[in-house]
Amino acid sequence: MKILIIEDESSVAHVMRQAFTEAGWEVAWESDGIRGLDSALKGDFAVVLVDVMVPGKTGWEIVKELRAKRPSIPILIMTAMDDVEDKVRGLRLGADDYLVKPFELRELLARVESLIRRDRLNRDLVTRVADLELDRKTRIVTRRGKPLRLNRREYDLLEALASNEGKAVDRETLQQRVWTDDEAFEKTVDVFVRTLKEKVDVPFRHELIHSFGEDAYVLADLGRTPRPFEVTCL
Repeated sequence: MKILIIEDESSVAHVMRQAFTEAGWEVAWESDGIRGLDSALKGDFAVVLVDVMVPGKTGWEIVKELRAKRPSIPILIMTAMDDVEDKVRGLRLGADDYLVKPFELRELLARVESLIRRDRLNRDLVTRVADLELDRKTRIVTRRGKPLRLNRREYDLLEALASNEGKAVDRETLQQRVWTDDEAFEKTVDVFVRTLKEKVDVPFRHELIHSFGEDAYVLADLGRTPRPFEVTCL
């Protein structure tokens, strides 16, 4: 697993990197808030550790922007400020945990392990494709942290595609999963896919729902994870 540390004190970062490396983690380190945020947004990190007082962008700014664009990534704030108001501010901005410096490395490792366990429990209920998130428990769909207003059919159609991410699902399979045969005409799926794309893709100018041949669709982030499609059918 990969972890990102955004910390401007090189001695502190060195000790943390060593501890996580010995624990089996792949560690990335940024000492500047601007570069740190850029890495957090582009990288595939299991957890991001953010010091509040980093140059370029403060930890508060990093947490706020990262939470808006990567809603599910676990974030732990590190700071020498132990005022309750600072803790509340960090948590309200979207941090998952807060650790006051100086801290014991074993406590830091335990906090990170706890965040990972919590994330794994939630992951089974949440499907993520690029910046799109679909929560099966609440039936809430967001993209770049913005809630999407989908009706029941649109949500069911998106869930059917999301459960087969990267695989082309033919029209007949979608029709039988979302509708029953006697409720949908031949082109009903096509019509709903178009309206779904208008809500999921068009406003964000990055296509995730793609046509596959003449009678199948696929949900995939081709801009970041191109791969050959497999066809899913009944």
